[in-house]
Amino acid sequence: MTATPVTGDLLYSEIENDLRASVRSLLEKQGAWDAVLARTETDETVDRELWARLAEIGCAALAVSEEQGGAGASWREAAVVAEELGRAVAPVPFLGSAGLAAALLVAVGEQEILPQLAEGGLVAALAVPFGTAPGAPTPAVELRGELLHGTVRGVADAVAADVLLVPVGNDLYAVGAEADGLTRTPIVSLDMTRQLVDLTLDSVRGRLVASDAEGAVTDALRIGAVLLASEQLGLAERCLETTVEYLAIRRQFGRILGSYQALKHRLADLWVLITQARAVARYAAECAATGSADLPVAAALAQAHCSVVAQQAAEECIQLHGGIGFTWEHPAHLYLKRAKSSAIALGTPERHRAALAELVDLPGVPA
Repeated sequence: MTATPVTGDLLYSEIENDLRASVRSLLEKQGAWDAVLARTETDETVDRELWARLAEIGCAALAVSEEQGGAGASWREAAVVAEELGRAVAPVPFLGSAGLAAALLVAVGEQEILPQLAEGGLVAALAVPFGTAPGAPTPAVELRGELLHGTVRGVADAVAADVLLVPVGNDLYAVGAEADGLTRTPIVSLDMTRQLVDLTLDSVRGRLVASDAEGAVTDALRIGAVLLASEQLGLAERCLETTVEYLAIRRQFGRILGSYQALKHRLADLWVLITQARAVARYAAECAATGSADLPVAAALAQAHCSVVAQQAAEECIQLHGGIGFTWEHPAHLYLKRAKSSAIALGTPERHRAALAELVDLPGVPA
């Protein structure tokens, strides 16, 4: 990845604001929370129709060049879309396909799958456990002769994938989702808006996409961590908004709940944390967009902070809504489940803090 200087302008551009407006409008019409909740109780947990609509406006491959069939934008614009999808806890394969898979295919210069992915006619997923942090070892899928063997547990967005990108040692293979010998087993996940899948490969024939792809996989996981931080930012902002709206109209003991000073302090503290989260998430997206050498530090910082903020925002949303916040008929539990599950995705906050300390040469904790 070529190092270029970060501009320092982290404000949202006019293009980014227009993109946000388009995505939010679509999600409000087709991705309302009650429809999302109903879908989690069905066998079809991915909203393929919504994903097709998002692909029509270019969200399937924002950071893919126009020559390769993409929108020719950058990871900054992709991060804005991730924010909106986080606000809506949208059950679409954006992170896995338009994020992890697209970043990996671009990095290795793949020319066959990427154009189809960019058009939205194909969904791809990176076959590693969702908890895999950048630089962590990938599952031991083996190549025996010309066939792939192994098991990969807890893969994100594989339930809707048409093709799986499977790391095998230092190489990368592409496997069709309907390939002989491949078994996909959807599992009951904490966050059913992003259902995970266990993969079993038993004498599966794959196509070699790239050799010496280990570094590209690490880079793709790092881009995924950046997009996930933006998603967590959007989720936290929505939790704060809905809580403020509720406390502004709910009366208790003859007063509007929002008039109590203690509640104002809790909301103000949360607002500060979210403002900080926006700064680190935007900086990470800028580093990804410009190919900055600071990307490893920015991604680790964004994930370490945004994961915690999203969880706290979701917990406050439930608690400050009182009894209604604990009901199945209120969307608060959808936000909490997404926040909790994403906090251990692509590396835990503790893992990213440890990586950050190493990257910036912080001394270790004394014995």
